[in-house]
Amino acid sequence: MKKRTVVAGAGALAVLVVAVALGLRPGNDPVAAQQPAPSAVLATSEPAVARLGNQQVAPEELKALLATLPTEAREQLRANRGALESWIRSRLAEKAVLEQADAQGWRQRPEVERQTRAATEQIVFRDYLQSVSQVPTDYPSATELQQAYEAGKAGWVTPPMYRVSQIFLGVSDPQNIDAVRKQAVELSKKAQVAPTEFAALATQYSQDRASAERGGDTGLQPLQQLVPEVRGAVSRLKVGGVSEPVQSAAGFHVIKLTEQQPARTATLDELRERLTQALRAQRQEQIAKAYLEGMLNTATLSIDGAELNKVLEEKR
Repeated sequence: MKKRTVVAGAGALAVLVVAVALGLRPGNDPVAAQQPAPSAVLATSEPAVARLGNQQVAPEELKALLATLPTEAREQLRANRGALESWIRSRLAEKAVLEQADAQGWRQRPEVERQTRAATEQIVFRDYLQSVSQVPTDYPSATELQQAYEAGKAGWVTPPMYRVSQIFLGVSDPQNIDAVRKQAVELSKKAQVAPTEFAALATQYSQDRASAERGGDTGLQPLQQLVPEVRGAVSRLKVGGVSEPVQSAAGFHVIKLTEQQPARTATLDELRERLTQALRAQRQEQIAKAYLEGMLNTATLSIDGAELNKVLEEKR
């Protein structure tokens, strides 16, 4: 979410960009070392999101990246052009480096081949183990799900939730801060006199277009997800109330609290999907562990203590 919105998302987006650039980018899978080198992918007349010399990022590659992300992270990245372009630049730089490495035969170096084989073995191991540890489709049963819900009930408490609307005025030039502050004060006074007109004012004046299109509504969220400066203003408002202008690092916010929900315990229906996934993951782990133990029990296992000692005693 953009820095200028009510939700404090700048830090989360920074982490997201790093995760995308370092952990989720295509080519990070060790198996990719078995595929044709990026240097073999020459720029053609085919559509490309970006190009650098012989290298390019095709639309399919960007789509594949977005598909690997959780829904919320994917929507945040879609809405943040800077973060997307940062990933594209990182990917092109990676391809350029790989092109140089391939030109020098780097993939054939013994240590690289050794690491590639080890990584491939781990991928095959995990994929095969997953295939032989499938959880029955009817697990968990309604009774098992209810038992798990009751056992963890103390952890299902949700914090108080606030639905906040805002009129945001950004400050792009410090020299204009007084003029922006004056406009925010005027809009705040208008909204305090006629709170029912807040949505229309937000649609017309708010510079956070995502929420402005919804009459300033930023959604239902816990207090801790709000920008610290806004957080304090919201905590002092009653439902229907409009705040004085609140200044943050990005600009000025005029806030209206439209709904407040007290802390409560989430119901089983609300948690059903998440709890089901957690129980299935736990059961799959148990099945996989039992399968591995069964392999050891049925195999002829022997450990040569003398040879083991030789290895341990060797100087590093």
